[in-house]
Amino acid sequence: MLQEKRKDRKLEDNRQKTDGWEIRKTQLKQLEEVMEIYAHARAFMAEHGNPNQWGQSRPPKHVIEDDIKSGNSYVCMVEGKVAAVFYYHVGDDPTYAVIEGGQWLNDRPYGVVHRIAADGRTKGAGSFCLNWAVSQCGNLRIDTHRDNVVMQNVLKKNGFQYCGIIYIENGDERLAFQRCDLFIF
Repeated sequence: MLQEKRKDRKLEDNRQKTDGWEIRKTQLKQLEEVMEIYAHARAFMAEHGNPNQWGQSRPPKHVIEDDIKSGNSYVCMVEGKVAAVFYYHVGDDPTYAVIEGGQWLNDRPYGVVHRIAADGRTKGAGSFCLNWAVSQCGNLRIDTHRDNVVMQNVLKKNGFQYCGIIYIENGDERLAFQRCDLFIF
């Protein structure tokens, strides 16, 4: 029964449409447009007290290109225009193997979202992306910088619970969050 609910929510080609909003895999031809969204996000983060998470150059273009080629980059299209971009993958994330000052909600298989950014013009795009990702797997983990209060609030508003501290590859700490809905793969 739980498996059937998941299949009902998940479309074969990972596309989901809702009132002119659509999530779909990013195309290489959208790379420049996506990089403009990341540039906007870097400026927004700096203006809102988070200048260090992505600095002036993260995520680098080659990482986003790799995300697209691996099939793990998604865009949120609103009325035919890219409103947001994010990385989504189901599977273990090595940076989530150790968590300090808390614990994950469960040890079940999970999806991850990284590098989520919106164009700044479309209210609710980040929430739409997060809810789509949860609908795909039912158990989602994500992390953010301590100074990224805007993202922390978006996560809390969308039902994510703070779980503890993880460390990314370069040793920087991140606040870890998880949301687990009733259906699990």
